[in-house]
Amino acid sequence: MSLKIIVLAKQVPDTHNVGPDAMTPEGTINRSALPAVFNPDDLNALEQALQLKDKFPGSTISVVTMGLPKSAEVIREALYRGADEGYVVTDRPLGGADTLATSYTLAQAIRKIANANLNANPNLNDNGNLGVDIIIGGRQAIDGDTAQVGPQIAEKLGLTQVTYAEEILSLDEEAKKVVIKRHIDGGVETVEAPLPLVVTVNGSAAPCRPRNAKRVMKYKRATVALERNDANLNLNPNKPYLDITQWGAADIDCDPQQIGKAGSPTNVKKVENIVFKAKESRTMTGSDEDINSLMKELISEKIIG
Repeated sequence: MSLKIIVLAKQVPDTHNVGPDAMTPEGTINRSALPAVFNPDDLNALEQALQLKDKFPGSTISVVTMGLPKSAEVIREALYRGADEGYVVTDRPLGGADTLATSYTLAQAIRKIANANLNANPNLNDNGNLGVDIIIGGRQAIDGDTAQVGPQIAEKLGLTQVTYAEEILSLDEEAKKVVIKRHIDGGVETVEAPLPLVVTVNGSAAPCRPRNAKRVMKYKRATVALERNDANLNLNPNKPYLDITQWGAADIDCDPQQIGKAGSPTNVKKVENIVFKAKESRTMTGSDEDINSLMKELISEKIIG
């Protein structure tokens, strides 16, 4: 059995570097002013996809990201690690999207990929005419921490969802079922779910494998059209793998009222960097008197004991 796997990835602002210019006057995140990184949980999700590909030869991994053209870096990072292809959904009308508008846009992109899979292979076991077996993403993105996009995509596509996944334990080819270990409050839960489905992966899952040196050399010049300058505008036609697919809202048949700011009922009011500071401090020596005094205080405050 070969699987059609889609991994959802996001390029996010490095939240360790939030400054006064982190917000635009319109109340959205000023992504151009912050260093960008591969969302950590999405790397864990990519590793789960790669493990499935290892177990089921012939499987393919398509990575989808939505953002600025520079988010193609996320695709390259995924290609370096073993993904097969990537899609960057980028368009001005998509800017300012909340989780509702984002999940709608990504669901539309997934539908287009799924339809292409079916058209390319009419004999494909399409699991209910979806054309994709499993969609995997990180539990949440560090720039919003909502954990809403994955479940919303599952709802829009009418699919089963398994959240807080730690590991995909097994996949039954004949029964079209997958067994997944979830890490939840209070313990661990093992669940069985039918394919196709959406899985969101915890950051505590297995870390993503490192880049493969040969794949870095192969894909380091892979770009989307908007990333290219005059020097690499005309890529070698013999290397189509260097062309990362770029889609705008119209390419994936988006309803203009459901994308970007127009489709977003929520807005970020303010982003700020908060540093916790101690209200008081005390310098202590190693004397018995100081130690006894500290222990008495900790016990009286019920911090210990």
